[in-house]
Amino acid sequence: MKRRTRPDPEPPVPEPLPDLPSDPAERAQAYQQTVLQYEALDQQIDALLQSSGGRTEDLSDEAFVRYRELADLRDLTYNRMKALERGLFDEV
Repeated sequence: MKRRTRPDPEPPVPEPLPDLPSDPAERAQAYQQTVLQYEALDQQIDALLQSSGGRTEDLSDEAFVRYRELADLRDLTYNRMKALERGLFDEV
């Protein structure tokens, strides 16, 4: 099995979560938008993986870098989604 190293030595620094809306309706809308963003990123990752037979090991170096960028963005989006979720349930 070929072990892949990341071509860029410094991973992107995650941005802090922006302030969450204080209005519950705005928070719900932000949550819905974030879920859509997460699903779109997940679909892009799935398509990229399917193009290589479903394995990251078979991605070209360029495609692997793109895969990691998308995965990092998806992780940040997931964190925002969970923070918004907690804020919504705190209101209940």
